Amino acid sequence: MYILDHTFALHCISSSISENTSKMLFQSIFTTAVLFVASTIALPTDLESRQSATTCGSTSYTAAQVRSAVSAGYGDYQAGRTYGSNSYPHKYNNYEGFDFPVAGPYEEFPLKTSGVFTGGSPGADRVIFNTKGVWAGTVTHTGASGNDFVGCTGTS
Repeated sequence: MYILDHTFALHCISSSISENTSKMLFQSIFTTAVLFVASTIALPTDLESRQSATTCGSTSYTAAQVRSAVSAGYGDYQAGRTYGSNSYPHKYNNYEGFDFPVAGPYEEFPLKTSGVFTGGSPGADRVIFNTKGVWAGTVTHTGASGNDFVGCTGTS
């Protein structure tokens, strides 16, 4: 009888330890899985924002370049200043029918890979912003027919 009680006690202790170990192992695996999923979800967004905000044809622009163009264009719009033979910034009529996330009316301003537009050749790429200075999208003549525009990545 003493042996039976002792065996039963060892069995209870063993079951309790393995049950606690199983719970701890499950919690550890679950926590690791949650952290892994969270880190893989956050990583692409951070990486993309560092690499490129938009690509027009084969030219990629950072978010800072897009913001600079919108800021310069909107500042010139507010001050009534224009540059170049096409007088940028100027009204953008959206003949192509882009579905911008902000309401118009819209202005267009050249987007450059270096600095902001102050005259000369405007190139093919433009930022579109509304008359409140809110970025609406980015468009390009590259790949479009005639003088039309097509959307850069993120603009449709």
